[in-house]
Amino acid sequence: MIFANPAKLTPDSGDFIVSFPGVPEAHAQGDIEAEALAEAVDALVAALGIYVQLRRDLPRPSRPKRGHHLVTLPSLIAAKAALYRAMREAGLTNAAMARRFGVTENAVRRLLDPDHPPHIGQIEAALAALSKRLRIDVRDAAWLNSIADRCR
Repeated sequence: MIFANPAKLTPDSGDFIVSFPGVPEAHAQGDIEAEALAEAVDALVAALGIYVQLRRDLPRPSRPKRGHHLVTLPSLIAAKAALYRAMREAGLTNAAMARRFGVTENAVRRLLDPDHPPHIGQIEAALAALSKRLRIDVRDAAWLNSIADRCR
């Protein structure tokens, strides 16, 4: 599962505004394109964090369109999102996950909190409790850029 979301970059009065068609709650702004896209990562993380707090399903990344840029979640946040998605698919609340994983509900909340940096091994163990396995895939940056270029 790749956590890269298409983002629309729009010039606006000398600034650049970033919006996500699949995550309408996420918006960012910057003086230059690179700054706006860097800010877009934080906006996307914050918006997805709200989905988790409200116990809503995370939106699946929409299909990129011509002119869109791909904004990729940091790997630890992507692992947290994968854990949250697996919990939702299994129909588990934080309390039920805590019982299955043998920890407190607060520990599960921290695992899902984008502002709390757990050890990646904790997320791997939680995923294992759901019969899932975290797999990290390292690719040449050109691979992701080629997907984004096809949209431009």
